[in-house]
Amino acid sequence: MAKVLCVLYDDPIDGYPTSYARDGLPHIDHYPGGQTTPSPSGIAFTPGQLLGSVSGELGLRDYLESQGHTLVVTSDKDRDGSVFDRELVDADVVISQPFWPAYLTAERIARAKNLKLAVTAGIGSDHVDLDAAVARGITVAEVTYSNSISVAEHVVMMTLSLVRNYLPSHQWVLDGGWNIADCVSRSYDLEGMQVGTVAAGHIGLAVLRRLAPFDVGLHYTDRHRLPEAVERELGLTWHASTAEMVPHCDVVTINVPLHPETEGLFDDKLLATMKRGAYLINTARAKIADRDAVVRALRSGQLAGYAGDVWYPQPAPADHPWRSMPHHGMTPHISGSSLAAQARYAAGTREILEAFFAGTPLRDEYLIVDKGALAGAGAHSYSVSPT
Repeated sequence: MAKVLCVLYDDPIDGYPTSYARDGLPHIDHYPGGQTTPSPSGIAFTPGQLLGSVSGELGLRDYLESQGHTLVVTSDKDRDGSVFDRELVDADVVISQPFWPAYLTAERIARAKNLKLAVTAGIGSDHVDLDAAVARGITVAEVTYSNSISVAEHVVMMTLSLVRNYLPSHQWVLDGGWNIADCVSRSYDLEGMQVGTVAAGHIGLAVLRRLAPFDVGLHYTDRHRLPEAVERELGLTWHASTAEMVPHCDVVTINVPLHPETEGLFDDKLLATMKRGAYLINTARAKIADRDAVVRALRSGQLAGYAGDVWYPQPAPADHPWRSMPHHGMTPHISGSSLAAQARYAAGTREILEAFFAGTPLRDEYLIVDKGALAGAGAHSYSVSPT
């Protein structure tokens, strides 16, 4: 029997919910392009419940314990002597979410002698040292596409919030004011702007589709060029590199995985080539943007706004400069953890576990590392260091 170690974020400060704002969720059985939503043999939760926090347990306890497995759930992961570090030593499976990542470094993997499977409940497995997982033969999997549309919606929300100066305007209401001039002095129309995405995979393409009705010019760069029919349908302009694209754009949204080629991509040099007063949206990974370069660009006016919900480390310390920089629209890492997304990635996590324990193949689209090599979605999105 296996020990499953699950690292989840803390419950709400006023306790685990006993009721919810809405009754249930819309039924979705497939994603754009036809991939079906997760299909485990069953679920032990009601869709629409809070599943990603400690008490939610991703709805896994009844299933795992009925099969004789042990489930340990904690939010304690970063301090010296954390529950995560103590329990990792003999864990067979580790599950965490990108929003509260259990960083599986090479050192931690070396100590986890029994570890066979690392699951991301959601998408994005850069918190796992993929080189070390390849070397150890550990399977790395994620619930691909489960929260891609959730993130794309968040990108659109943040884009409009920055361009229309929504957050400062709302603050005037909270403060009892009616300062129209202050509100509109930084408010623009998105219509007619040029919007570009760095990567046009599930999230990036969904962003382009959702912004097309705003009558904007749409641009993208991706090492996998989209079909010509899609480019024609959306009126897309393709660029061979990020550096070639960003000077043309009023809004740039980052939707590419973090790997050695993208880490630190948006540095002082690249930001200086963007239009003065451009907006940058980053719901991908924080380390794709140079932390201090972003602050400098906002203070100088090179960027008119920066929004995103990805930080490094996560959770971000109270003194992280992105909390206090001007003209930002940062949120904690929530874009892919809506209650609808949680229902999908919790079901997908169970589907992965069922296949793993049965010794049957995981869906190819869920695989990041398998049998000592990048596989499935991982081979498409990630890279490992040459040996």
